[in-house]
Amino acid sequence: MVIEDSILNEDFEYIAECGIDFSALAGKTVLVTGATGLIGSYFIRAMAFCNELKKLNINILALVRNIEKAKTIYGAFYDDPAIRFIESDINDDHHNYISDEHIDIIIHAASVTTSKIMVEKPVETIRTALIGTENMLKLAEEKKVSLFVYVSSMEAYGTFKESVYVSEDDMGYIDPVKIRSNYSLCKRMCENMCIAYYSEYGVPVRIARLSQTFGAGILPWENRVFAQFARSAIENKDIVLRTKGLSEGNYCYTRDTITALLYLIVKGKDGEAYNIANEANHTNIADMAELVAQKIADGRIKVVFDIDEDNRSGYAPDTKMKLNTSKIRSLGWTPSVDMEESYRRMIKSMVDNK
Repeated sequence: MVIEDSILNEDFEYIAECGIDFSALAGKTVLVTGATGLIGSYFIRAMAFCNELKKLNINILALVRNIEKAKTIYGAFYDDPAIRFIESDINDDHHNYISDEHIDIIIHAASVTTSKIMVEKPVETIRTALIGTENMLKLAEEKKVSLFVYVSSMEAYGTFKESVYVSEDDMGYIDPVKIRSNYSLCKRMCENMCIAYYSEYGVPVRIARLSQTFGAGILPWENRVFAQFARSAIENKDIVLRTKGLSEGNYCYTRDTITALLYLIVKGKDGEAYNIANEANHTNIADMAELVAQKIADGRIKVVFDIDEDNRSGYAPDTKMKLNTSKIRSLGWTPSVDMEESYRRMIKSMVDNK
């Protein structure tokens, strides 16, 4: 398959040769929810690339709510015979659209990820998380899948008063009377729901607690801070911060996150959670903005503060934690792209796809 995005092509080639034993996936049918989101769409395209390159005979079922949106994202991949797109909503009864399918592995990556929606549509955000996740777990139980991967988030940890090096068994505080807490609380509850299905019904679940993932392959309408910073560099416009930028972020380049998921799938343990981040890419928002302004944009732009005191945009509360990734690294995974190179690769990909 010809991929016009040279950076994305390089990344897929890297994933194909990352040291994973792909024979564990050969001949499997994999259902991916959230197939028009960043993680879901990147995972599916990478698997389709590896599938063709290595003749793995993997069948991919891509669950989407909007077929036209899927066509825009997938381009040439949309016509790949190994991928079948299923238009539906995870909140619907799965028997209406997938009851006759054989499924070996479910990657549940569907989630509301836009802070503005979390604030403006909190009830819908909660319903999508809880109802959608249980529907997928019911499906996993019914199909007797060999693996269910829940794509969670570092936000499940909540906040810590002081800077903390966070392992998988640590937990911070989440304020339940703050609207923006719906995302974090739902991630915790969905993780626990996964463990409940593992304990009571034997569904083999594994949990991936992702850091902020960005790089080549981000979606055209992406508006999280990394995309905003990248567009500022491309357009030679100052970076405007609506907070003081003190929140410490944990970041990982797209292909590194996908390779980590593959290591979790092939080598992880059921009933376990794994942090996925590049510890070298730990920084706060203000410092990341300065890196983009000074190194990526070569000083042509500057960082401007315009504080949103009412938090109308729904920014997550400041947190001071660094994810400990020794557990996922123990499976053999190593991240490969630092923060500066992540931005350079992402921006080149964005410009090439205009």
